[in-house]
Amino acid sequence: MKLSSTYIGIIFAILANFSFSILDTLQKTVVTYHSIFQILLIKYFFVLFLSLFESYRKKNSGFYKTRNFKLQIIRSILSICEAGCFVLSFKYLSLADTHSIAALAPAMVVALSAIILREKVNLKIWLAIFVGFVGVLIIMRPGMTIFDPKSLIPLAAAFFLSFYQIVTKKVSQNDSTETSLFFTSIIAIFVMSFLAPFYWSPILTLSFLLFIGVGIFFSLGIYFQIIALSYTKASIIQPFHYTLILWAILLGYLFYNDLPDLPTIIGASVIALSGIYVLNKTPASN
Repeated sequence: MKLSSTYIGIIFAILANFSFSILDTLQKTVVTYHSIFQILLIKYFFVLFLSLFESYRKKNSGFYKTRNFKLQIIRSILSICEAGCFVLSFKYLSLADTHSIAALAPAMVVALSAIILREKVNLKIWLAIFVGFVGVLIIMRPGMTIFDPKSLIPLAAAFFLSFYQIVTKKVSQNDSTETSLFFTSIIAIFVMSFLAPFYWSPILTLSFLLFIGVGIFFSLGIYFQIIALSYTKASIIQPFHYTLILWAILLGYLFYNDLPDLPTIIGASVIALSGIYVLNKTPASN
């Protein structure tokens, strides 16, 4: 039986999120022994290779030309901040806690789109976004002895990711995916080349293998996302972003013996349900 383009897009979206979950599992180990700047330097080199591959595949010889260099710089900086915060989160928090809090990002995109892009958002959607923030509070438990200030790191990552996606939406009106990948990688490599040497840790054989794994699964995640979006609309595959929470719980338990507590599970469920509602009810997402 031949699958429809929508189902193919959903399959690749699931594969993308699974690749990102494997990536994060590896990053949690790598960040214990190496600096964030080393990890990002490796990741963005792989992004550069991916941009060149996509340019060759699409026969886009002008991939290095952009119609909005300023937006590409802003997008790249946001990408660095978002990626850096996520990697730092894995150093201090479990995979499940990090992804549960960061799962607020899709709802934040809608909220920021209403504020920055003046997109219309009705009261029910604003209430759902507020419920999502309540879910984060359930996980973080501010004002209680169990509250960990480090849980603010994935929240910052979600915030940067939301801005990044909004800028990406603007950039994509004029620039191709491979062009954006190229500028993101080049600018990030330039910045990391200055920072990484000051925080360099020796790369051993195991580290080398882990770095290769980080680069491969990061590239696969991005590439599967590109394929998914080529088959179906973003509004259809966005809800599958929340499968990252399930993968994070499973892989966190298998590799780090981490199991989320009941408030984390409840908070994550609240965030996921509110996010799915927002994505399905937002006119701009359809």
